[in-house]
Amino acid sequence: MKKRVLLVEDEEALVALLRYNLEAEGYEVTAVMDGDEAAEVAEAMPFDIIVLDWMLPGASGIELCRRFRRTEPTRHTPILMLTARGEEEDRVRGLVTGADDYVVKPFSVPELLARMQALLRRANPAAADDTLTLGPLTLHRASRTARWQERELPLSGLEFDLLTHFMENAGRVLTRDQLLDAVWGMDAESGPRSVDVAVSRLRKALVGAGAPKDLIRTVYGSGYVLSAPAK
Repeated sequence: MKKRVLLVEDEEALVALLRYNLEAEGYEVTAVMDGDEAAEVAEAMPFDIIVLDWMLPGASGIELCRRFRRTEPTRHTPILMLTARGEEEDRVRGLVTGADDYVVKPFSVPELLARMQALLRRANPAAADDTLTLGPLTLHRASRTARWQERELPLSGLEFDLLTHFMENAGRVLTRDQLLDAVWGMDAESGPRSVDVAVSRLRKALVGAGAPKDLIRTVYGSGYVLSAPAK
């Protein structure tokens, strides 16, 4: 069954772009361009995920987020906010209000799709999609294999887990400590140097299969980010 997306966005060009790409990925999309109308639509029928712009005519994205978290059937529906606000205080405000994640405009469609997939998996882990996709990069959880286009990546178990975490958080800068906790485990005796070595090996496998060298980019002083590959 197709996942149902409520897209709340008032930029017509962006609505058309997202609708096209979401439907191409198998989603059923209901697009609304007004905050007040979005509240009515969301309360009239269930959705699997809500993609919500911060700035809207009528009720704002923040107001809608508060309302969705107070009422059924949206109380537990994953909410991904679209925002032009890049300041940390504004991002935190969105998350505290009830959003599960956010992307800052301008963003890439593959990044948005990856964030949506991650939220849907968290909301229903038993029904999680076996496949993660980011452009030509595809990862299959059940078989623990990954490919760049048609070439399988020669990954160790650790490198596979590392790539999985990067793909679940595409476009987001991950610190070495975050990677250690997520991939090695909080009780692991490994340190930041282990992360650097594993990322280096993962990069080598990706580049060897034809991926660009900057697919996993170092953000100096912060950590690493998996960027959506250029089309």
